[in-house]
Amino acid sequence: MVSTDRFLAFAAMSLLVIVIPGPSVLFVIGRALAHGRRTAVATALGNVFGSYVLVVAVALGVGSLVERSAMVFMAVKLAGAAYLVFLGVQAFRHRKDMKVSDMAAPAGPARGDARTVVDGILVGVTNPKGIVFFAAVLPQFVDHAAGNLPTQMLLLGLVPISIGLVTDTLWGLGAAAARNWFARSERRLSMVGGAGGFAMIGLGVTVAATGRAD
Repeated sequence: MVSTDRFLAFAAMSLLVIVIPGPSVLFVIGRALAHGRRTAVATALGNVFGSYVLVVAVALGVGSLVERSAMVFMAVKLAGAAYLVFLGVQAFRHRKDMKVSDMAAPAGPARGDARTVVDGILVGVTNPKGIVFFAAVLPQFVDHAAGNLPTQMLLLGLVPISIGLVTDTLWGLGAAAARNWFARSERRLSMVGGAGGFAMIGLGVTVAATGRAD
């Protein structure tokens, strides 16, 4: 249904966009620094789920409405920014809970894998970069003559999702490895947890301050 040339062209475009670190990458890194490898991987998984929700929204015609409406776009963006700040504050508040003797436990209140994935989904769904990319770029690669446009978008959307899962996971594992290196000292570990919290807070502020491209 989707021609090979369109598929490859969209894959190339997706790779160019994804390799430039955006909110999703920085969020995964912040979570990795604050909570470790397992949380980073779960966050990356949640992020791609959230991104695919955007793909579904675009395929159903909702995404274009969000991208074109300044008010709706702003509401979605601010909701995502507020949630990032909240998670960052939580990580910073509980940075001293991180112990060298208990590296398997996350900083702060216990968060199960399911809750961590949900956190990633919420950030992925409200990612302004993802909203603009899927609403403005994805529709350009469908073949109108072939028909069944929603299905084409759903299939094409799997391309950036797959690329993002690999790259976000690699970023998270790399950041988690750096965190483990700092774990030789509880003071250093606490500083890393605080840095992860500050990173998420800074990311939330940046997302809130970023304007539309129009």
